[in-house]
Amino acid sequence: MAGVLTIFTHEQIIQVINKTLAFHTSVNYQLRAPEPFTADVHEDLLGDLARIQRSSYASDYDLHIDFSRTLKRLNDGHCVWINNCYATLFINYLPVPLAPLTERDGSQNVHIAPEAFTVASAEFPDQIDVWQNALPGPLKGQLASLSGARVLLINGQDPFMAVNANAQITGSFQAFGTRQNSFFSSYQRSTSGWNYIMGNFAQQSLPLSDRVVLKIQRLNHTTPEVVALPYRSRINPATVPFTDTASWRANNCVAIDGTNGVDAYASSSFKSSSSTLKPLAKFQQQPPIPATRRQPLNVILDTSPLSNVVLPPGLQPALPPVNGSRSVAQFYMLDDQKTGVVALGSFSDSNFNAFLIGMLNGLLSLKALGATQLIVDVSNNGGGFICAAHWLHRIIVGPNSTTVPQSGLDTKARDGPLAQLIVKQIVEANADPDDFLNYNPINWADATGKFFSANDDWLQPPVLTTINGHSDAFSQRLGEECPTDQFPVAPPDAALFDPKKVVIVSNGRCASSCSLFSITMNKEEGSKTVVIGGKQDVQQQYCGTVGGQSTDFSTMDTEIKTTHLKNNSLAPPDLLVNGIQGITWRLGFGIDDPTEPEEWQPRPADLNLPITIDIVNNPVAIWETVAKKLLS
Repeated sequence: MAGVLTIFTHEQIIQVINKTLAFHTSVNYQLRAPEPFTADVHEDLLGDLARIQRSSYASDYDLHIDFSRTLKRLNDGHCVWINNCYATLFINYLPVPLAPLTERDGSQNVHIAPEAFTVASAEFPDQIDVWQNALPGPLKGQLASLSGARVLLINGQDPFMAVNANAQITGSFQAFGTRQNSFFSSYQRSTSGWNYIMGNFAQQSLPLSDRVVLKIQRLNHTTPEVVALPYRSRINPATVPFTDTASWRANNCVAIDGTNGVDAYASSSFKSSSSTLKPLAKFQQQPPIPATRRQPLNVILDTSPLSNVVLPPGLQPALPPVNGSRSVAQFYMLDDQKTGVVALGSFSDSNFNAFLIGMLNGLLSLKALGATQLIVDVSNNGGGFICAAHWLHRIIVGPNSTTVPQSGLDTKARDGPLAQLIVKQIVEANADPDDFLNYNPINWADATGKFFSANDDWLQPPVLTTINGHSDAFSQRLGEECPTDQFPVAPPDAALFDPKKVVIVSNGRCASSCSLFSITMNKEEGSKTVVIGGKQDVQQQYCGTVGGQSTDFSTMDTEIKTTHLKNNSLAPPDLLVNGIQGITWRLGFGIDDPTEPEEWQPRPADLNLPITIDIVNNPVAIWETVAKKLLS
C-alpha cells in the first residue's frame, strides 16, 4: 500500500508542476535563451518532466534530486521545486569557506578565506574539536593555521573544476559567472546585523558529500599538505523533530497550512494570515514580511534559507549608521566625507511605509553630511517589494522621463486558458470583490499607465507569439504598477544624486527587485556597476533573474480556488507533500531591446573588482576601493 501511495504522490507532484507551469512566463523562452545566455539556459522542462514520469527511482530522495536539478537547470531562481522532506532537513558545513583571491602579481587563486577559523569557531564551537582532530599528523589541532591557505586541489582536481561543477547544478542565475561566485564566501546586510554567507562549498543544503580532501599550501609555508575534513550536519531549526522514518515523514513531508491555496472568501484564516506561516517564506531570499496583495513581490527562492552566520566583528562596518538606517537598509558616510553608502541586503521590510521613508531619510542625511556621490551595495540582495525598487530609483534621480510615471519595466503575464477563466470569473461573476487576487484587473495599468476598471478583461485579446518554435500567448503590455499614492510621502521634486556618480556594487547575486533597480539605474541613468570577485576570464553580469513579479503554486492555487475553478481539468491538484513550486508570473520587457524580455539581455559589469587579501569580505574596504577606482 505504501508503494502505491508513493507512486501516486510522484504522479501528483508532476501534475502540480506541469499545470502550474501554465502560469510561468518563461517556459518556452528557457528552451533556448538568446545570447549571451544561450549556453547557460536551454532546458526543455516539459520534456524532462515527461522523462521523470517514465523513469523509476531507487528512492524518493533520488526522485527529489532529479526534480530539483531539472528545475534548477532553468537557472531561474523564481522557478524552482523545493521538497521540505529533503531540501533543508539538515545543512552541512565545513570550517573552511573559500575566496578567490588575486595575488600581487595579478594571478588569481582559490584560498581558504582568511577569516575562516574566526567564523567557524564562533558559529560551530561544538564542532571545532571534531575538525581539529581530523587534521593529520603535526597539523592536528592547528585548524586556525589553515586560514588564508592557497587551495591547490579539491578532491584531487583543480579548484576551479569544483567551482564549475557546482555552477552546473546550483541554478538561480542565468550567468555562469554568477553561479561560480555562489561557491565562495561573501557578506550580506540582514535585518539585525551583518551576515556571513559561507558559500556552496562550505555550506550544502543537501547531504551530498561526507568529506572533502584538500591539497593546500599554508601561509608562510612552501611544502604542500593534504587534509581531509568531514562535513558536519546541523539540523535546520525549521525541521520538526522526529525519531524514526514514520515520524520524519509525518512531521516534515506531508502538506501543511500554506502548502496549498485556499478560497479567500471561505477561509477564516486568509485575511489574518502572514507570509511567515507559509512554507514559501523560509526559502525566499528576503526577511519574513507580512503578506499583502497591495505590495507585489519579486524575490528569488533558494533551497538554502537565508544565512544566520554572523560576519566577524572585525569585518563589520565600524562607521556609524546615519539617520534613516533601519533593518536591511543601512546608510554610512565614508571617511573621504564625499561618498555616501547604502548597504541594502533586501528590498523587503516588515513595514513597507517605514522602509520607504527610511530610504528617503537616509539619502537626505547623507546629502546633509556633504555626500556628492553614492555607492549602493546590494550583495546577495534577493529582491522584495517591487515598488520599493521603483521608489529608490525615483528618489535618487528625481522626476524625469525614466521615472515618471514609472521607474520600472513594462511587463506581461502568460495568457493561457486557465488564466483567462480566472479573470473572466473576477470580471463577470464578481469573484473577488475585496481585491485579494493577483488577476483582479483593478491592480494593473495598460502600457499608457491607465489603470483598468473592475469590468476590464485585461487578458483579452491574448497577444499570440511563437517562441523557440512553440506557440504561446501573453497579456497585453502592462505599465505603471506603483502610482504616486502607493508611496507614504511625496518623492522629492529634484534628484538627490547625479546618477552618473552612483555605483551599484554586488557579487553579482542581485536578483528580482534588486535586478529591476540595478538594470534601470545602469541602462537608463548611466550609473556604474561593480561585481566583487569573479573569475578573471569570465564576463561578470551585475545582476540576474529579473522577472517582473514572482509568485508560487500556493498563491496561484488560491486564485483558482477563490474563483471556483479547482475542479476544472486545467487546474493543478493539491499537493500531498510539503512542497513549494515557484514561478515567474510577470516578465519585464527589456530596455536596450524593448520588444523582448530583459531577462536574457546582457548586463556586463563596468568593473570586475579583484578580491585581494586586504579587502576580502570587508565591506568598508571594498567601498573605499570602489570610490577610488570609479568615483575619484
